[in-house]
Amino acid sequence: MGSSRQVRTGAVVVALVVLLAALPGVVAAETRTGGSVVVGENEVVDGDLDVFAGSVVVRGTVTGDVNAFGGSVDVDGRVDGDVNAFGGTVDVGPEGVVGGSLEAAGGDVTIAGQVDGDATVGAETVRLTDTAAIGGDLEYDGTLERSEGATVDGTVTQSDSVSVEPVPVDPRVADLVGTVYTFLASLLFGALLLLVLPGFSRRVATTALDAPLRSGGVGLLVLFAVPLVLVLFAITIVGLPITFLGAFLFVLVAWMGSVYGRVAVGAWLLRFADVRNRWAALVVGLLVVGVLTLVPILGGLVEFVVTLLGLGALATVLYRAARGGNEGRTTATAASDEEPEHPGTA
Repeated sequence: MGSSRQVRTGAVVVALVVLLAALPGVVAAETRTGGSVVVGENEVVDGDLDVFAGSVVVRGTVTGDVNAFGGSVDVDGRVDGDVNAFGGTVDVGPEGVVGGSLEAAGGDVTIAGQVDGDATVGAETVRLTDTAAIGGDLEYDGTLERSEGATVDGTVTQSDSVSVEPVPVDPRVADLVGTVYTFLASLLFGALLLLVLPGFSRRVATTALDAPLRSGGVGLLVLFAVPLVLVLFAITIVGLPITFLGAFLFVLVAWMGSVYGRVAVGAWLLRFADVRNRWAALVVGLLVVGVLTLVPILGGLVEFVVTLLGLGALATVLYRAARGGNEGRTTATAASDEEPEHPGTA
């Protein structure tokens, strides 16, 4: 009974995480995200459209501007405003019409449709087909392949200023930004876990504190065994869907383990101050581990060990729940009502 309840509650948490990941595309109609975003042939987007996706396809009508970032960007419909596109490949198809200007950057940019304004393109290959029609100027950087039928009403200029150059970033700044992002994301995820699964989270933290070496060993086993099993499933066509779903769930579980590992570290540190609060354990663990990860070489080792600790404890608790091993649960629950066994797990 308790085991099935944990499974149902865990499913709710997974659903909430997936919902939060998809939320930006629901909150604002002009912003869409996803693996593949398509504006259908009969669809009309009133206003500007910002898209972040692996594949972006515009076959319908957008009355404003289109700002698209993706692995591939295809404009085969009508955009009344400007198009700003960045992707591995950017195509304005034969049926594509850009009422304003076009600014595109990518590995390969092809214009086979109509651009009423100027076109500014930076790519390894800039291709104008026989059906390409640019009403303004064309400024480009890269190798231009222009068919005889392509028309450009304005001037055609090659300029190095158009090329997409990587902005030099201090590695220390990049590491700091990554650490802050990880902290905030893990803080939100950890708060969700502690709020929705308080008892389960307490047991995971307690398991990590009671048996850190065993938890780390189990985490190491899970870290190597699960990907191996997924690869074996991927060998068969039937197993491909299972592999993709399993990979997604494994990444989610590994993230959960990483967060729980930080909670355990925070609880262990707070023990010396005789502080027993799970929220404080979450924040302290995230801060301490976050700072340590900034240290060269040591940081990667700390991240690895903390993840193994939390992942192993999580796997152990899930295994016990699956076996229906609830021994000691009543005692642990009673103790938590009075005074937690470990600081930071309350």
